[in-house]
Amino acid sequence: MNLKAAGTLRAVLFIFASVCAWYSGYLLAELIPDAPLSSAIYSIRSIGERPILKAPPPKRQKCDHRAPCPPNTYAYRLLSGRGTDSYAKICFEDQLLIGEKVGNVGRGINIAIVDYVTGKAIAARYFDMYEGDNSGPMTQFIQGAPAKSLLFMVTHDDGSTQLQEDAKETIEALGSKEIRNLRFRSSWVFLTVKGFELPAGLQREKINHSDDAKDSDSGWPAEVQIEGCVPKEPTDRRLSLGAHGDPTLYAGILVSLKLAKKHLPAPLAVS
Repeated sequence: MNLKAAGTLRAVLFIFASVCAWYSGYLLAELIPDAPLSSAIYSIRSIGERPILKAPPPKRQKCDHRAPCPPNTYAYRLLSGRGTDSYAKICFEDQLLIGEKVGNVGRGINIAIVDYVTGKAIAARYFDMYEGDNSGPMTQFIQGAPAKSLLFMVTHDDGSTQLQEDAKETIEALGSKEIRNLRFRSSWVFLTVKGFELPAGLQREKINHSDDAKDSDSGWPAEVQIEGCVPKEPTDRRLSLGAHGDPTLYAGILVSLKLAKKHLPAPLAVS
């Protein structure tokens, strides 16, 4: 091959390569969408990134407990009031028995009574201990709680000024260790029962007094709260006492079953 033919071949190959390069660039430009260069670079970078997995929000527990109560237990939470705007609360099985939302919380000692067997609320009231003669009615209210009752008590504002000796004796007899230590505007919560015993180790009472050196609001102590899980009455115990705590009811059922069995025909003999 002479030099002239070799030069012609190189020229043809160069032209062909240039055309291919131009056409490839044209196709690439057509495939890329009209978007800012920064967006294109971000899209390319995001291809290699792993998706961010978000944990589901934690499940809310009864009475806003931090952890769920075990099966066959009642959840409770008691919160004293603080100041004039932070109201006391009594929550039982996720039901607000006393609080601002239900409109039955007030200055003094707030009390809720619950049937231990059924878990149903019986009564809820507050007794003003700053003004008026309400210590006596509160004592009667507590003493009138039926057997097998749970009693929850919390203070809002002042619970001590008009608290009389008969009320202190009544609450002390129910197991309170702090009722005689109440001062002006002390924060106090108390769980007690009538007709049975609570298991040992269950948080039952808490108190806090005003301290100007520590309180963020002068004259108002920080609120106190307790929460826990009260074991329900065993099912076999409920059956043995009948629907209304009457042992004769269960005994009557046994007698009826025995009489029915006595009058049943004898089983047929199998040959």
